[in-house]
Amino acid sequence: MNVLQTERLNLRTMSPDDAEFIVELLNDSAFLRFIGDKGVRTIEDARQYILTGPMESYERHGFGLWLVTLKGLKTPIGICGFLKRDTLSDVDIGFAFLPQYRSKGYAFEAAAAAMDYGRKVLGLRRVVAITNEDNVGSTRVLEKIGMSFDRMIRLSDDGPEIKLLASDA
Repeated sequence: MNVLQTERLNLRTMSPDDAEFIVELLNDSAFLRFIGDKGVRTIEDARQYILTGPMESYERHGFGLWLVTLKGLKTPIGICGFLKRDTLSDVDIGFAFLPQYRSKGYAFEAAAAAMDYGRKVLGLRRVVAITNEDNVGSTRVLEKIGMSFDRMIRLSDDGPEIKLLASDA
């Protein structure tokens, strides 16, 4: 189901049919480095990830990570949307794109549309984002959509320190 459209992109809900793309994206070296290893190696792993992650989030919260596709071609290029983590009090925005679709403005386009949707449709007042300190590209996109550095945090006691950015409506 389409959730959002931009000039060049569609953002839609994920389904188990997107498993092949999810295997590719979640095993990309930048995804592994900056977001982490989700342990998704097979099509079946990806189906479970989609069912227990994005699809469960749609049911539980009314939002989640959406599949980003090129308009017209329906080619999946990334994911973008909102997460509600137990470790954060606020909803956070996240995105990831395959290497060949980075540095083309797609992340900004998708994240800006998602943020607008979050404010106007979901009624989100405060949205946060987390990123590694050395993830310059993601930080730039987050700042471009109106977020600013809040503080350094750890998502777990033994986890690395990461940047928390925030935007208040």
